[in-house]
Amino acid sequence: MGTRHTGNVPARLEVVRRRFERWRATRRGRARIPDALWASAALVADTFGISRTAQALRVNPSRLKKHLAQKLASEPELEGTPRFVELGPFSPNGPCECLLELEAGNGAKMRIELKGIAAPDLAALSQGLWNRQS
Repeated sequence: MGTRHTGNVPARLEVVRRRFERWRATRRGRARIPDALWASAALVADTFGISRTAQALRVNPSRLKKHLAQKLASEPELEGTPRFVELGPFSPNGPCECLLELEAGNGAKMRIELKGIAAPDLAALSQGLWNRQS
């Protein structure tokens, strides 16, 4: 049985996809997917989404959703590490001072410390990260 390439898959998801393919190539009969593989699948699904991950790994999306929910329920809540931060209103023409840590879906990261930069410049700089081709 050959492996099936799923197209433009991020590197982290591709690593897990290959682990699933190796397991499928060596399993006997209709063996259940090992918990370690489900844990890896849940980890990447948390980043890339259930649908995209399930398609790449060729697993049932409902089962993946269940494993992701178990993973999230077992994670301790860490104070001071929000997943989403809402920014308040700011003056579009005035300078700002802030620290941004950005991470794109492909794993690219950017840390920006800004002092005295205008909001339009910040928007253009941030957009550069999201449009980066890897």
